[in-house]
Amino acid sequence: MSRVGKMPIALPTGAEATITAEQITIKGPLGWLCQPLNGLVKIENNNSTLNFSAADDSREANAMSGTLRALVNNMVNGVTKGFEKKLNLVGVGFRAQAQGDKLNLSLGFSHPIVHQMPEGVTVATPTQTEILIKGIDQQRVGQVAAEIRAYREPEPYKGKGVRYSDEVVILKETKKK
Repeated sequence: MSRVGKMPIALPTGAEATITAEQITIKGPLGWLCQPLNGLVKIENNNSTLNFSAADDSREANAMSGTLRALVNNMVNGVTKGFEKKLNLVGVGFRAQAQGDKLNLSLGFSHPIVHQMPEGVTVATPTQTEILIKGIDQQRVGQVAAEIRAYREPEPYKGKGVRYSDEVVILKETKKK
């Protein structure tokens, strides 16, 4: 059986799980998230501890038990602590400004870029060259960060562009005469 799928999830105080035949819902202080269930995985709620097990001995059930356990663990972390991604703008004249649920970017193009934030994701700009994306759904936060980074990815010669705060850009050597 999956090693990840065997580990139980302890629900912290303030978080509760509701399991139906079709989905599992996790509610916490920051909000709630739902995940559709697969018939190959059994979930049990024992005194605020979620246990996952494969419904049969098939390879697919084994894989799905670990996958579903990881998704539910991320949901529990999201509704209790939340997730955040930090982006940095590297380049002369590169600026970011958050206005409500929109992010205005100046990335060296002839026009400004306005990125609309999806529901459940908030954006903040502590400085003009830092972007902080927060939310309870890890997949949405990561997808929004990837979309913003895709506007101007770091180029390999000077390293200019939008990058994650922990990203290391390996610079290429320039052409010699």
